[in-house]
Amino acid sequence: MTTGTQPVPPPPRAVEPARVVIEVEDLEKRFRARGRVVEAVAGLGFTVAEGEVFGLLGPNGAGKTTTMRMLTTLLPIDAGRAVVAGVDVASHPAEVRRHLGYVSQAGGADTLATGWENLFLQGALYGMGRGELAARVPEVLELLDLAELAERRVKTYSGGQRRRLDVALGIVHRPEVLFLDEPSTGLDPQNRANLWDHVRALAASGTTVVLTTHYLEEADQLCDRVVIVDHGRIVAAGTPAALKAEVAGATAALGVADPAARAQAAEIIGEAPGVGELAVVDEELRVRVTGGTAVVPDLLEALGAHGIAVSSLSIAEPSLDDVFLAATGRSLRDTGAEPTRRGPR
Repeated sequence: MTTGTQPVPPPPRAVEPARVVIEVEDLEKRFRARGRVVEAVAGLGFTVAEGEVFGLLGPNGAGKTTTMRMLTTLLPIDAGRAVVAGVDVASHPAEVRRHLGYVSQAGGADTLATGWENLFLQGALYGMGRGELAARVPEVLELLDLAELAERRVKTYSGGQRRRLDVALGIVHRPEVLFLDEPSTGLDPQNRANLWDHVRALAASGTTVVLTTHYLEEADQLCDRVVIVDHGRIVAAGTPAALKAEVAGATAALGVADPAARAQAAEIIGEAPGVGELAVVDEELRVRVTGGTAVVPDLLEALGAHGIAVSSLSIAEPSLDDVFLAATGRSLRDTGAEPTRRGPR
């Protein structure tokens, strides 16, 4: 039997909330094209925490790059407010640039110079001294697996090597925030996976990373949080896991090669029980089966009764593409998809 007073456990330690590094409120940008005004960014708002990998996801033309160019001071802000690293972007653009690195889609390396020369010049432009650069450049080359290429001209680099050099140029000056615009466009799967590893390492070291992408897997693999943008507006926001969890059911993709049969199949499936959103993408009917995968045999039977042949069938759990489809009625994978038909929910 225990006597005396029991020890009192210490109170739980307070956990400091992550510092907000980027704050965007009601951001807007308009362009004039062919005699009319185009709203490229229409009231975006979000925050990004220190050390977070934050993704702007959406189809081409959604406003992702325009947003990034405003946040990096390359485009003036028409309306709204943006703060990066505690500095107002519109009021103090020069100060904002001291805190960030930017890797554009096209890249910015001098192809006639060596990797070493590119990095040394980039660091010098940010005010780094020779002694500091002598220590930092080898460190960055090693980090991005470029040490063996340092003395080679950039024009001899492969596409994956050039993209890693672009990232190296963006971080040589130790920016607080790194902006990556479509970082893995044009890379093969192996180089893409290697680049993702480097981005994860940067975030683990405390760098805040903001990236634009239309690669669903890239956003899923890399991002702590994403906002999905369409026509300059946010249609969904949250962690990839939470966004996918909000989409009920699985997606069945049924291949129907004949266009007339495909249109008829869409009508039949759209009226079937247990079917949610339906979109025609290329030769496939992508169907949200809210009643579970047990609905699929019934769909096949209904199509067969009308003499419609299904050439392929696949079933997948919810993806970020399904999140976009649920929000907009279109597929991120093919924004030229035919309009969505909605069946009973």
